[in-house]
Amino acid sequence: MKKNLIALVGIAVGAAGALAVSPALADVQYLLSVGNAAIAGYAGPYGIADVHLNSSTLATITFTSDPSYYFVDGGSVAVNVNAASWTLGPITGNALAGNSIYSDGGSGNEDGLGSFNQRIDSGNTGPTHRSTTISFTLTDNDIGGWASEASVLGKDASGEFVAAHIGVCNLSPAACTNDATLLATGFAAGGVGTPTTLGGVPEPSTWAMLGLGFACLGYAGFRRSKRESISAIA
Repeated sequence: MKKNLIALVGIAVGAAGALAVSPALADVQYLLSVGNAAIAGYAGPYGIADVHLNSSTLATITFTSDPSYYFVDGGSVAVNVNAASWTLGPITGNALAGNSIYSDGGSGNEDGLGSFNQRIDSGNTGPTHRSTTISFTLTDNDIGGWASEASVLGKDASGEFVAAHIGVCNLSPAACTNDATLLATGFAAGGVGTPTTLGGVPEPSTWAMLGLGFACLGYAGFRRSKRESISAIA
C-alpha cells in the first residue's frame, strides 16, 4: 500500500509539473494605433513600444515604427513613467538622414493625445530627422522599483501609455530626403499593453516541481525493483 501511495504521489506531482510548463511572461508591448487628426487618414498601427525589465529598477524602452512610418523631430517618442522619480539613461536610434541628436524632451503634450512625463526629442544636421527605432533606459529611483514590465508605465490623463511623433511616407526610406517628401506628420498613441512570451520556457518553480515529481517516480521505481529482487531471492 505504501509503495503504491508513493508511486501515485510521484505521478501526480510529475503530471502537475508537466501541466504547469507554460511560457514565461516577458516584455510588454504597446501598439501605437491611435492617430490624431493629422494622420487619421493613414491606417495604423504606426509602430510599437516594447518595455523590457532588466531588473526591478532598470527598464529598457524601444520604439519601432511600422513600414512607411517614421519617428520625426519634436516629441519623437514619449512614455508616461509609473514612478515618482526616475533617471533617463542613454538614448540611441537609427537616424535615416543626417547626424542623429537625441535629447531629453522632459514632460509635455503630444498633440491631441495628452501629456506624457517623459519625452525624447530628436534632430540632426540634415533637412529632417527620421528614425525607425529609438531606444532608451529608465532607472526607477523609488524604493522597491517595478514589480513587472506591466508596471513600468502608467496611463496619462487620456488613458494612453505611450506616444510618438509620426512622419508618413509611402516611398523608400532613401527617397524621403526632406519634409516635402513626407505625406503628413502627426502624433500617435497606444493605451493597450500586450505581454509577449518566451516560447515555452518554464519558470524556476516549474523546474522545481518537475524535479520533485521525477524524484518521487524514481524512488518509487527503486523501491519496487528492490522488493522484486528480494522476492526473487526468496
